[in-house]
Amino acid sequence: MKTGLNYRHLYYFWVVAKEGSVTRAAERLDVAVQTISAQLAQLEQTLGKSLLAPQGRRLVLTEAGRVALGYADQIFLLGEQMQEVLAETDVGKIMRLVVGISDSLPKLIAARLLDAALKLPQRVKLICYENDFESLLGNLSVHKLDVVLTDRPVPSGTTLRVFSHLLGESEISLFGLPELAQRYQPAFPHSLNGAPLLLPTRGNAIRGRLDHWFEVNDLRPDVIGEFDDNALLNTFGRSGIGLFPAPSALEKDVREQFSAVPVGKLVGVREQFYAISNERRIKHPAVEAILAAIHGEEFVR
Repeated sequence: MKTGLNYRHLYYFWVVAKEGSVTRAAERLDVAVQTISAQLAQLEQTLGKSLLAPQGRRLVLTEAGRVALGYADQIFLLGEQMQEVLAETDVGKIMRLVVGISDSLPKLIAARLLDAALKLPQRVKLICYENDFESLLGNLSVHKLDVVLTDRPVPSGTTLRVFSHLLGESEISLFGLPELAQRYQPAFPHSLNGAPLLLPTRGNAIRGRLDHWFEVNDLRPDVIGEFDDNALLNTFGRSGIGLFPAPSALEKDVREQFSAVPVGKLVGVREQFYAISNERRIKHPAVEAILAAIHGEEFVR
């Protein structure tokens, strides 16, 4: 039977790997060189792998050492974060919700989803990170995030132990500033032939559905811009240079924030919204509040 991992030994290895020398690591940790050498040897014996190899006067990582260092980085980063959180004077009084938001998810949808958490009786400290889908899943899998909000489920066959929860969906409409919208509203959707469009990039979950809809309706718009960040797409849409897609359920918000009006609905094109968690059943009280609140909302139909 394998013996348990000694995290003090792992910490000494981590410092040696960062310093590149047992001597410098000993100075940093204020311990004897012999102590570090002995504990490194015990760690390698426990793991059954050589982690460091001499190269001139320095120590370099073996392939196993590089793998171990990657995990050690995550372990000790989480340890530092834990200390920071527990050092807060209000810990226990405030519920932390660390959310990853996919850069392709409409930010107005994200805000609406998170609103329920902020209305809980207990005060919620909301910490949001925006990134690409794959990076967020990686951070979720090592518990740097409580939940990820995105526009797509976890791909089948993933080795990560993360789970998709469908929150809802919405039809998609094209929007534009009033002067531009008025030009293409008559005879919609045929008026879209040659119309200036701002679209998500092809890596975005909704882009394939949009392209299919144009093809089925025999439409050839002029795609003048493609964006992998939804907020940037909306910003260019607000400038009036082209029409842009957004969830129909957000028509009121799009009018207020971007001064844009609907040109028409893309019938049959729907965008889905997901929460992704580390558990099959979401247990974080703030995320459970989000799931409970969205039922009956327009965009989940």
